[in-house]
Amino acid sequence: MRRAVVAEQNNVYIPEHFRVRDHADAIRFMQANSFAILVSSTDEGPFATHLPLVVREAGERVTIRGHVAKANPHWGYLEKQSNCLTIFHGPHAYISPANYTTREVVPTWNYGAVHVYGKARVFSAPEELLGVLHELIPMFEPAYAEQWASLGEAYREGMLRNIIGFEIAVTKIEAKFKLSQNRSRQEQENIIGSLSAAADTTVSDVSQLMQEQCLGITARRENGDKAGKKK
Repeated sequence: MRRAVVAEQNNVYIPEHFRVRDHADAIRFMQANSFAILVSSTDEGPFATHLPLVVREAGERVTIRGHVAKANPHWGYLEKQSNCLTIFHGPHAYISPANYTTREVVPTWNYGAVHVYGKARVFSAPEELLGVLHELIPMFEPAYAEQWASLGEAYREGMLRNIIGFEIAVTKIEAKFKLSQNRSRQEQENIIGSLSAAADTTVSDVSQLMQEQCLGITARRENGDKAGKKK
């Protein structure tokens, strides 16, 4: 299977300044922001579910795995129409014009988002469902593995009977980091400093994402120092 690369032609609006072309950056973002939105088409219109997901990359194959409650009709929609969209959304923040060096500017919003397209298959076999749980538990609470193993067999079997698993074979990734790439280095630095002071991690994490993308003066200098040390 051909590697699911970051798409150049998109179904979501991505100005060139904000397009993410690095496949590894997109995968890292998905894994770091694994509580996502799964969207399917139905005869009545779009249907969405918010849920934690496992993102795996093996060679050129990228897969997304998770499960929904059996009472949730979403698994039936996936069974009927395997094409689906998963939206990974990360930190976001209001950007004040006070950060800019010119007056004729307007407020905006910085954020990261990755849209992932693929084909899903659903499953209910206990062995496969356990496989998904054994991937999810270490991600969110490794210590719970011992408690899960100690639960009564009848209880665990009952829990498994009430969920349906799914695996999505990824075919296309659309990644957008809107992080003031179209502003000057000084303005980027002003924004990073302003956001990093926020108590809300949803806001301050935008500052971190900007630095990871080598924006701002400080991030550029640190990146240059690291490159120099490698020589």
